[in-house]
Amino acid sequence: MNNYETGLLEAAAAHLRARGLTVTIKEPRRDEHSDAWLRVAKGKQHIDYAVDVQRQVTPQTLGAIVSQLNHRAALTKKPMLLVTNYITPPVADRLANLEQQFVDTAGNAFLDAPGVFVFITGRRPAKNAVAQRPDRAFTPAGLKTLFAFICNPQLVTATYREIAAAANIALGALPTVMTGIQQAGHLHVMGNKRQLVATRRLLDEWSLAYARTLRPKQLLRTLVSPAFEAWREWDLQADGARWGGEPAAALLTGNLKPGVLTLYADKLPARLMVQHRMMTARPNDDHNLVEVRRPFWGEVSSVRADVVPLPLVYADLLATGDARCLEVAEIIYEEYLARLFTST
Repeated sequence: MNNYETGLLEAAAAHLRARGLTVTIKEPRRDEHSDAWLRVAKGKQHIDYAVDVQRQVTPQTLGAIVSQLNHRAALTKKPMLLVTNYITPPVADRLANLEQQFVDTAGNAFLDAPGVFVFITGRRPAKNAVAQRPDRAFTPAGLKTLFAFICNPQLVTATYREIAAAANIALGALPTVMTGIQQAGHLHVMGNKRQLVATRRLLDEWSLAYARTLRPKQLLRTLVSPAFEAWREWDLQADGARWGGEPAAALLTGNLKPGVLTLYADKLPARLMVQHRMMTARPNDDHNLVEVRRPFWGEVSSVRADVVPLPLVYADLLATGDARCLEVAEIIYEEYLARLFTST
């Protein structure tokens, strides 16, 4: 952890102590898959947590964060405690429904362990919160480059011109991006040789940063369609569109009924819009929604012509924050992606 994240943890722990709990913080070893160990005790009862510090949690990033925490819990064999700057009441409710324990620096918390139960929401954050400084590995250009590497790990050995084409970024931006990816620990460089550190942590961190930074910028428009239920019969080819998110997962696994249809296309699919009587969604529309998003990648392949690359399907599912989508994201990972990544 850096000094800022350490400060978040200390401030969150202080709020727990103010509630009459005894809190002990211990630094982990580098191989222990957590930012810290934290013991919370009340009387003779105590619970040991592995801690994950996140600077911000939003509805868009919640799914990726919970997936990452579940993976770390499996590695540490301990319950994960999410520590962050501020949790809004709606996000707090969703985390509690997902049984994800948390505490923030405003004093909001959800702890549920033998002898200890705390659920506090609605406390406001301090006005002097420090803004997060973006990591160069997770800027839009960095995210595009990492996505190309995740889809094709051998691409890291290619020329910079080939990497830039696959990532759909300017060639001149690539040296800074590659340095950032290396500094983040996702790329090993020895002389002229480069190797991607292809871990589950990389995929989850990319998914989280994608939901926070790049995904909102790719939304062209949200529409509604009365032909929503017949989406499997839609012909996407003429508009050069592909399914992402929930419909892509439904096609790949058969385990999900989409609540939102996500389409990736370079422009609004005029033929589809006319054929299926799509109209711009109003603020209060919450059924039969069709999201049209702009592709951000370059020369990257997929397993099906009508579906976006699999790591993006996984990330889109996490970005919903919906429990059923998180379950299907895990299925996508195990069936299609696990062989590409190490578990650490």
